[in-house]
Amino acid sequence: MNPRDYLLESFSVAVKAADPTQIVPQYLPKPPRGRTFVVGAGKASAAMAAAFERAWPASAPFDGIVVTRYGHELPAHTIRIVEAGHPIPDRNGEYAAREILAAVQTLTDEDLLLCLFSGGGSSLLPLPINGISLQDLQTVTRLLLLSGASIQEINIVRKHLSAIQGGRLAAACRAPILALIISDVTGDDAIHIASGPCTADPSTYSDALAVLERYHLDVPPPILKLLRDGQAGILAETPKPGSPLFARTDNRIIANAHQSLVAAENYFRALGFNTLILGDTVTGEAREIAKSYAALAREIKSYPRLLKTPTALLSGGETTVTIKGDGRGGRNTEFLLSLFVELAGVDNVYALACDTDGLDGTENNAGAILSPDSFNRAKQLELNPAAFLSNNDSYTFFQRLNDLVITGPTHTNVNDYRAILIL
Repeated sequence: MNPRDYLLESFSVAVKAADPTQIVPQYLPKPPRGRTFVVGAGKASAAMAAAFERAWPASAPFDGIVVTRYGHELPAHTIRIVEAGHPIPDRNGEYAAREILAAVQTLTDEDLLLCLFSGGGSSLLPLPINGISLQDLQTVTRLLLLSGASIQEINIVRKHLSAIQGGRLAAACRAPILALIISDVTGDDAIHIASGPCTADPSTYSDALAVLERYHLDVPPPILKLLRDGQAGILAETPKPGSPLFARTDNRIIANAHQSLVAAENYFRALGFNTLILGDTVTGEAREIAKSYAALAREIKSYPRLLKTPTALLSGGETTVTIKGDGRGGRNTEFLLSLFVELAGVDNVYALACDTDGLDGTENNAGAILSPDSFNRAKQLELNPAAFLSNNDSYTFFQRLNDLVITGPTHTNVNDYRAILIL
């Protein structure tokens, strides 16, 4: 195989390490005396539900509802799979969330609420709190996504606009709760995954208002009124840490970015590469992170005392993109295009940046790949990488080079995977 093949195979290895079909059965509990109600939300939730059905004892009664992104549905026999909007919530998600909340309220202490959450669940499980509409929620979501706010900041706002997130699903349930979670957030804190339907929420209405102010967002008046009423104590806060509501709730992270990076590291070591994991919690502007990585690659290539080549630099996490242009592309292609600009044709450096869910932002690609000959091909096509980067048009740039990585939905999600090979 050539280095491009190594990169693509390493991405497959990283994705496989977070495969719900292999992971979910390891964490399933014994069936309760009553029935098990399965709920879920996220890009991996349909695959998690299918894995549950295959592993659950045939004699133990269950049913449920799981919401996943359009195009991510997998066949399930008993659990109903609903497809809904992501990253902008829609009516399908709202109706499913309303039905889930109503069903959970009927469970008894002899039943079990089994939750299957993964990245994307915040958008897929919208249930606007009284006083705001789905359209209001859609508007504020768009504004937040364009602002460059981190997912943690976005979810602080979402939780305070939701009747089901921020611990409110757990608060509505009398049955014991087990939440199995595939993490797509830095730090693997369950409060941020699907906006924490079953976790205590330490954030406040004041924190949500601070996020809107920090990014100077002009949100719909009902949103602002609701948050200010909450800040004034007119509305009840989300359930907080220490609340007895969570005494019978167990949130378990069953897969995360670090596991996938270790799997990729083992793959490269078996090929004879020296490896360095730069972190699974990398955040910040994608193009700025790329500048740092390009500098490190240059250092290793010029002065291999740090790491002898061949070297594989691996990282995960979730970068952000502040939209200033009108082009196409997600944070992974934005990262890679910035890396392209910074490396400026350095020999023997290859790179890949992809989202483990198979979709980079709202595009149809997982990400893209970069090799030394990419620079020559760009010159031949008279492509100006800096101009494409300035217009946030990384998708078009790598599409013109035929360097997009297209996998389709992977049915898992542990966020971004980046690998840089220095030969």
